[in-house]
Amino acid sequence: MFKLAIFNTQPPHLYFGGVEKRIMELSKRLSERVDVTVYCGTKAGFSRACYLQKVKIVPCFSTDLSFPLDNWLFNRTIYKAFNQIKADIYEVHTVSGYGLLKALVRHGAKKPLIEVVHGVLADEYIQTVKGVYPTLRTRISRVLMRYMSKLEMELAQKATLVVTVSNYSLQRIVELYGVDEEKVRVVPNGVDPNVFKPMNANVFKKRLGIDGEYCVLFVGNLVPRKGVHFLIEAAHHVMKDEKNVVFLIVGDGPLRDFLISYSAKLGVRRNFIFLKKIRDDVLQVIYNCADVFVLPSLQEGQGIALLEAQASAKPVIAFDVGGVRECVKHGETGLLIKPDSFALAEAILKLLGDETLRIKMGASGRKFVCENFSWDLCAKKMFDVYLEALEKLDTPLLL
Repeated sequence: MFKLAIFNTQPPHLYFGGVEKRIMELSKRLSERVDVTVYCGTKAGFSRACYLQKVKIVPCFSTDLSFPLDNWLFNRTIYKAFNQIKADIYEVHTVSGYGLLKALVRHGAKKPLIEVVHGVLADEYIQTVKGVYPTLRTRISRVLMRYMSKLEMELAQKATLVVTVSNYSLQRIVELYGVDEEKVRVVPNGVDPNVFKPMNANVFKKRLGIDGEYCVLFVGNLVPRKGVHFLIEAAHHVMKDEKNVVFLIVGDGPLRDFLISYSAKLGVRRNFIFLKKIRDDVLQVIYNCADVFVLPSLQEGQGIALLEAQASAKPVIAFDVGGVRECVKHGETGLLIKPDSFALAEAILKLLGDETLRIKMGASGRKFVCENFSWDLCAKKMFDVYLEALEKLDTPLLL
């Protein structure tokens, strides 16, 4: 049994983003064959090492403040503590491990380093600069995004192997980071079909006050690339033809206040419910409250929420961008459309007006996801990547 050290700024058992979900789901499944330790920042009150299903999670000093300070302190900590981190393979997610790279180079350590790229940050930067968000915070985030993409590029160029979640992301890594395609492996994210599955959510709908109304659901971070403003604009058009609709937004982020005020400006605030991030045991019920799931992202490496919605037998609508087209079958499990609020409104009205089509797409979506995107399948593929990385022990990092 070899030792695997995984690095991520956010504690994966306390945060519920796609990166954190992947780390925990795979670590749990690999723990019978791999000695897994996850190193993460001291955020959300995390200060003591703990075990979750044989996976050890170790705090490394950072801060609860947002990027880049939390990321910088975390990387500084793992750089200084390198000699205390015993592993055969190092796995870093996005830009959570450039301090580790520096330590490996400094000590001349011949250990394989795997970088996992979820959504290519340089690609995200290119897409988000096209939008217009009148907040100082989002302008600053663009500057930081550009800085982060340079760190991600350096890690990708010097890593032993790079893992990403879709063929689209693979192409962008090669194009934007100048990485040799031969060292990039595609291992998609997954879903647990035993957790995200069809169930009766009538009681929960009553608690939300949406019983008897159509529900259009979005789940994700409220950041520019998620394109939630398109959904608000689409709602403005939808309400002209169908007023009995509630738009449920699950997630948090820097655009939350802007999106709430934007929905009020367009006169649809009463039809929107904004919930913050919630646990998976609640989220699985939320998916079943929906008649239609919408992901209007302008850039996605893949989109775990799309997998979870389809596993819950819900028809999905998404913009035909990035890795999205690899996890949605247009016309069969959902609708892929151009990034446009009018097109989005038309797609929503089409599905809301055809219950038979919704049921058919939902059933096809669950079958498609269960056969192609389970976490078990993802874990098997990652184990093969680890074995390949160990075979490259004699190949030093690209300095």
